[in-house]
Amino acid sequence: MSLLDKTMEDCVMLDKTTVPDIYGSGIIITYKEGASFTANVVFDSSTQGKIAAVQGVKNLYTVITKKTIAFAYHDVFKRLSDGKIFRITSDGNDNKTPPSAGLDMRATSAEEWQLPNTMEVNDG
Repeated sequence: MSLLDKTMEDCVMLDKTTVPDIYGSGIIITYKEGASFTANVVFDSSTQGKIAAVQGVKNLYTVITKKTIAFAYHDVFKRLSDGKIFRITSDGNDNKTPPSAGLDMRATSAEEWQLPNTMEVNDG
């Protein structure tokens, strides 16, 4: 087991679903727990991250996963250890190790996120 593997935490995707509301004039958006995976979610404590926080930007993170996990822009997931929810803010295909590398990892950006009041998480 590598040092990178030891830093991974259990996470779960939150899959977005929509259904018509009971009046037929709108939709209800919910998030349901989906596939499980492991990731290393690291807070961005860089100078640029601190400046962004002062300017009102949400907390920023780097999410490290295996290359087999390619997030799409605005995918949402939950870290199980603390229930914190994150939304992906970069293209998951942009930053991964090459096939010849010994490391199996992909890096994406994410922001700490809260579900809007009209949405809920259904954990099964």
